Amino acid sequence: MRVLIPGISGGIARKLALRLKHAGHEVAGVDVRPWETAREAGIEVFRGDVRKRAAEDVFRRWRPEAVVHMATVTAFTVPGAERGRINLDGTKAVFDHCATHGVKQLLFVGRHTFYGAAPDSPLYHSEDEPPRALEAIPELADLVASDLYAATALWRMPSLTTAVLRLPYTLGEPGTGTLATFLKGRRVPLVLGFDPLFHVLQEEDVVTALHLALEKQLRGIFNVAGPPPIPLSVIVRETGRTVVPLPAPVLSFLMGRAGLPRLSTGALDHLRYPIVVDNRRFLEATGFEYKHSVADTLRIYREAAPVPVSSGVL
Repeated sequence: MRVLIPGISGGIARKLALRLKHAGHEVAGVDVRPWETAREAGIEVFRGDVRKRAAEDVFRRWRPEAVVHMATVTAFTVPGAERGRINLDGTKAVFDHCATHGVKQLLFVGRHTFYGAAPDSPLYHSEDEPPRALEAIPELADLVASDLYAATALWRMPSLTTAVLRLPYTLGEPGTGTLATFLKGRRVPLVLGFDPLFHVLQEEDVVTALHLALEKQLRGIFNVAGPPPIPLSVIVRETGRTVVPLPAPVLSFLMGRAGLPRLSTGALDHLRYPIVVDNRRFLEATGFEYKHSVADTLRIYREAAPVPVSSGVL
């Protein structure tokens, strides 16, 4: 199968590309970022923005049978209006190119934060639930909009086998992604009086889940998860960091200062309330089994991203 991966230069996307290549698929990608060693692995990376004409030319010339859309970004990596353009306009462009050039299958790789963190949310979120609490964290709006747009392809483009996968927080080697960025420093803040449950999935298990979704030709919306969720404080301690519980007003003021990660005020709700997903639909459709326990996942991250030397703050 010919598989094209927009966003191929990201950490998990590279691992997926190598896994698919090893499994005998033809693999290529589109990304504005380089991947210098891709050609050595027999993978072609076309440099460019999925929203531009050059990207459509890749679809037209390379004629992929399947696309794994991984070219979305978070507020940690791209601030402001440009993030919205990358996420929503880029997603629309990918679907348009798939429809125009006869792609048979598309995986949209989304996030479980789609559901939002709110005090009145159910403990386990099913795929049928709407997003919540967007007014508290507008930085998620473009990712949620991209997810919803991808889901409309299920009825707008019936000839395209579309699956929307909502992944949990991921950790691995070399340690990239939202949770890895949050855990980057020596001291990690929590909101005083709160310790939400977090889903964590090791990056190699993420790759296995994506590979299975392609092989099984999934159609629909699926929550993906691995081991049972654990308290955030456990994640912080087991990765060698120090928990710093702070009152919400103090934490809001210190975000991005004194060695603490940068978060918006609204994002503090994700440090208060859990987002736990029900992944039974995905398990039944694929038979997915994770290989890395929570302890293994945290150890791998701790070894890949050692605690930085103290800067003398806090």
